Amino acid sequence: MQLPLSVASAGHLTFVDECASTNTELVTRSSAGVLPDFTVLVTTSQTGGRGRLGRVWVAPPGQSLAISVLLRPRLPSGEPLAIDHFGWLPLIAGLAMTRAVASLVPSHAVSLKWPNDVQVDGRKVSGLLAELLPGGDSVVMGAGLNLFIPHGMLPTATSTSLGLCDPIVEGDELVDAALSRYLTELRSLVAGFLSAGADPVASGIAALIVDSCSTIGKGVRVQLPGRDDLLGTATGIDPAGRLLVSGEPDGKAVAVAAGDVTHLRYQHGV
Repeated sequence: MQLPLSVASAGHLTFVDECASTNTELVTRSSAGVLPDFTVLVTTSQTGGRGRLGRVWVAPPGQSLAISVLLRPRLPSGEPLAIDHFGWLPLIAGLAMTRAVASLVPSHAVSLKWPNDVQVDGRKVSGLLAELLPGGDSVVMGAGLNLFIPHGMLPTATSTSLGLCDPIVEGDELVDAALSRYLTELRSLVAGFLSAGADPVASGIAALIVDSCSTIGKGVRVQLPGRDDLLGTATGIDPAGRLLVSGEPDGKAVAVAAGDVTHLRYQHGV
């Protein structure tokens, strides 16, 4: 597949006709040799994709886009990004995909569901998964984007695809446009974050994510690993990128680093 816009945006991009998991493949390739920052691996036929919490990302061949990007974040001093700042990278990637999707479906409402699901009119069109590499100074950022999946083949009742949302381009042009816009946004946002010393406030990243995040202000149910569900209202994002939830019964804010978040309006099938 010819992806001229995306090649210009990435610099080191490989497209494969089929791949079990672009994340797994890029992790393997990075361990076999030194790959440069922002190496990108892409396919439109991923047969063994993985989502958050061990879920399987399922999509018909040729109807979705799987993207993995190797990030080797460095501060202006040349020092690797400290591990305690890595929690912002999946949020930044989610913001990048939110912006890319919004530019392609301007007649629809596009938002980021914490931590990194992208929704069009409240329906999931993209999910992201970060995998930290051995050594703790690099990460492979994976993204799955539903491109042309028809309504009857969507993976869940709350999913959608770009093709169902009146995109401004179609066919192979949509593939190239979606990929190139995501990569352009990701590169720009990561660079801005790092140039500000990985300060989410000074870089403006925190404010941008809060503005795009549909979770904040909503009643939520958070499934926490090994703990009871947390019910409450999402009130913000803390300096580490964790979701703040004012829970029941005492209303104290709890910082959630990892968990499966459900907007409570879906509990009744809305």
